[in-house]
Amino acid sequence: MIKRHALLAAVAAISVTAFTPAFAQNPMVGGAPMMENKNIIENAVNSKDHTTLVAAVKAAGLVETLSGPGPFTVFAPTNAAFAKLPAGTVEMLLKPENKAKLTKILTCHVVAANAMSPAIAKMIKDDKGTYAVKTVGGCTLQAKMAGEKITLTDENGTVATVTIADVKQSNGVIHVIDTVVLPKG
Repeated sequence: MIKRHALLAAVAAISVTAFTPAFAQNPMVGGAPMMENKNIIENAVNSKDHTTLVAAVKAAGLVETLSGPGPFTVFAPTNAAFAKLPAGTVEMLLKPENKAKLTKILTCHVVAANAMSPAIAKMIKDDKGTYAVKTVGGCTLQAKMAGEKITLTDENGTVATVTIADVKQSNGVIHVIDTVVLPKG
């Protein structure tokens, strides 16, 4: 009986050790753990740095979509990124009459793929330093490397930097960015 308990304890210890690194690798975002078994929306609502993004996603009616199977890559602007927009912009975009414009902006942050940063970096390298990223919203972002960081330049020349990469989700991946990217116009 003692041997059986020792064997079970050893198996349990190996199992915990074998699976711990997978969970430990997902970075915290906005002071909250990001769980790989939760979808983009389930994780984003826990980040204190993404309350503006979550409010915008709700106002645009994109909660169901981004909770769906995906896969999605979301370049997720922080509250500080939204604060860089001209005064009153966020409040204006959250009004029901501006839902189409808000949806366009938000979907310019989404790619219909599960693109981890090593894959993006390889595409940038393979395309001689700049990779054109086509978004769900019809925008084309130019991905480049700035040292070890990925940057995205929108159609207006605004540059966003990925500050936290590879936040794995059950339906894709989130890359936290420091600037809101906007469609041309």
